[in-house]
Amino acid sequence: MTIRTLTRRAALLAATAAASLALAACGGGDDGAARAGHGGSASPAASATAGTHNAQDVTFAQGMIPHHRQALEMAKLADGRASSARVKDLAARIEKAQDPEIRTMTGWLSAWGEQVPMAGMDHSGHAGMTGMAGMMSDDDMAALKKATGADFDRRFLSLMVEHHRGAVEMAGTEKSGGAYGPARTMAGDIVRAQNAEIREMKRILGGS
Repeated sequence: MTIRTLTRRAALLAATAAASLALAACGGGDDGAARAGHGGSASPAASATAGTHNAQDVTFAQGMIPHHRQALEMAKLADGRASSARVKDLAARIEKAQDPEIRTMTGWLSAWGEQVPMAGMDHSGHAGMTGMAGMMSDDDMAALKKATGADFDRRFLSLMVEHHRGAVEMAGTEKSGGAYGPARTMAGDIVRAQNAEIREMKRILGGS
């Protein structure tokens, strides 16, 4: 009896030890999987990719901010000078869309440690703006400020069509060469919205 009892006890202890080892191995595997899923190398890499920006992203933001500022300056003139309700409505929509985009791009540049373009440097005649696609000259802006009624409507629409084309060109470059996801998304939004507004302005100019 004593020998059989000892044998049974030895077998039970061996089985218990084996089960404990198996559970420990399973537990270690689960914990390792959890670390890989939540704190492993894949997650930081994905985060880094999402937040990466390149020189084109900086160029896009630094160029589009003054470009948008000039569009806002033009749009603000419409309320007291335009004779067409359609022109006034378009100008209001431009302000509503582009002002938040300026704030967003300013935030990107600040976060990246890059220079935010100074206000007041928004005409092609000013330093750094020469040659920027679609930008109005000081003479263009002066003439627009003097115009009223139907003359203002025509000048505003003609100039804004070219201004929008420049923005679409700049946004297209960002879409093809940028690395920062939010900037590429904004560029796509600009292309779609401003192409639609170009078509709208051409219809107004054509009298349809």
